[in-house]
Amino acid sequence: MELEVGDIVLCTVDRIVGTVVFVKIERGGEGNIIISEIAPGRIRNLREYVVPKKKIVCKVLRISKSGHIDLSLRRVTQKEKKEVLEQAKQEKGYINILKSILKENSDKIIKEISQESTVYEFLQEAKENSKKLEKIVGKSDTKKILDILKAQKQKKVIIKKEISVTTTKPNGLELIKNLLGNIKEIEIKYISAGKYTLKTESSDPKTADNRLKAIITKIEKKAKQQGINFSVKEK
Repeated sequence: MELEVGDIVLCTVDRIVGTVVFVKIERGGEGNIIISEIAPGRIRNLREYVVPKKKIVCKVLRISKSGHIDLSLRRVTQKEKKEVLEQAKQEKGYINILKSILKENSDKIIKEISQESTVYEFLQEAKENSKKLEKIVGKSDTKKILDILKAQKQKKVIIKKEISVTTTKPNGLELIKNLLGNIKEIEIKYISAGKYTLKTESSDPKTADNRLKAIITKIEKKAKQQGINFSVKEK
């Protein structure tokens, strides 16, 4: 499962050499964090922020052609950190479910799944379409796994974005109303002059985030066609 620039990943601090922190990335491979990417401001003691064996959440900044990975700790928001830690907790739980059902075959199956996805993401997808899971473990074990997943109480994750939509056209109010009024998949709330919040929720953070991104792309495209100013507030 390949990493991309911008990915938020769970890591384990491996060692500290001078002012550079080396970590093991949970999704595979090793990365490093230079001191300026640990925290804003002057750092007197690195070990106040990172300690060997401790798990931290980082953002992928660069990936060289040779595979060298530069990470950042300070660029991760509290929201992103919370989501990754929650997903890691779910991942562990999902792996335990596979082990309880698949027994001695579980390690082989988990390794096969991990080549293209996390176990968490794979099983979340299997809830909607079980064909891939059936192909790997068979219909009988697929049913057992999905029955357990469906019986679990799923915590909803809320994803929000603030947008700005303005125009100087005489019929601007009507244009904006038509632009946003037809969006039914998510909740849109007016804040103040030209500012709105978009909100969606799901038991899967990735699903919610992808849904919101798709809607924003759709709104931006229509706004451009109609000569409406559109922007997304970046946190």
